Amino acid sequence: MSNTKGQIGYHLLAAVVVLIWGCTFVNSKVLLMHGLSAHEIFALRFFFAYLCIWTISPRRLWANSLKDELLFVLLGMTGGSMYFVTENEAVRIDYVNNVSFIVCTAPLLTTLLALAFLKSVKANKGLVLGSVAAVLGVALVVFNGQFMLKLNPLGDILALSAALCWAVYSLLLRKMADYNVVFVTRKVFFYGLLTVLPVFLIHPWQFPLEDFLKPAVWANLLFLGFVASFGCFVLWSWVSKRLGALKASNYIYLNPVSTVVFSALVLDEPMTLLAYVGSALILVGVYLSNQGVPHFNPFAYGAKFRTRKSGRSS
Repeated sequence: MSNTKGQIGYHLLAAVVVLIWGCTFVNSKVLLMHGLSAHEIFALRFFFAYLCIWTISPRRLWANSLKDELLFVLLGMTGGSMYFVTENEAVRIDYVNNVSFIVCTAPLLTTLLALAFLKSVKANKGLVLGSVAAVLGVALVVFNGQFMLKLNPLGDILALSAALCWAVYSLLLRKMADYNVVFVTRKVFFYGLLTVLPVFLIHPWQFPLEDFLKPAVWANLLFLGFVASFGCFVLWSWVSKRLGALKASNYIYLNPVSTVVFSALVLDEPMTLLAYVGSALILVGVYLSNQGVPHFNPFAYGAKFRTRKSGRSS
């Protein structure tokens, strides 16, 4: 019980981070409307975040092994370049409702991957009921009572690719428990930027530099870079380390709640009764899913590493 009480703060942080990320759909949409491309938006937000994190990051450059360094490359791709480019491109060409709904299946995909590859995770009543309730809640919130799912195959596939990238990122992140969370986040930013460079060879930079003077452009970029990337990624790495990949990932279901609320406040789009019901279902689903997740010691990987290391030195 004391352990559960001690984790309340981490659960609240996870919810806050995801609620902030839910607002970024609007920020990205505004930037896309002003002419920035998906990969340009990603490169700028991660570049700003990378500059910020060097002010607090440990000065070490490399991981403990080549294997870990390669894992950081995968983290930079799945949680950085591949995820954001596919998501932003999906937002550009697809219906926002479709993208919001499909991207928010990331926790479900994370659970399915964990069930397939992690022996410690077993399907149980809480996990199944919670996932079903949360997905149903997401559908009610995203479509806001308008059940008209319009298919856009390419956009939907890109959104599903983004969700799958985040699921893989969540599970890979648990292997980095031996490292400082700020160091992990800095490596994600670096390899995210590095792996997006080939996209610029195919689609070179086209956004006019003078357009950065527009308040709508620089304000949204600053929010995406400093708040949604620098601040939120550091907090997310910390929360994932404390709660475990599955429990932290379940909070992604809250993403559309803040999207709808933010739209209601900024765009004056009122929420329907079904949206309120959906929000309640999401909260119930997240709670049930987290109760159904088996206890996992997020420091186990790091402890084993330190034990083997100390064993060799003695």
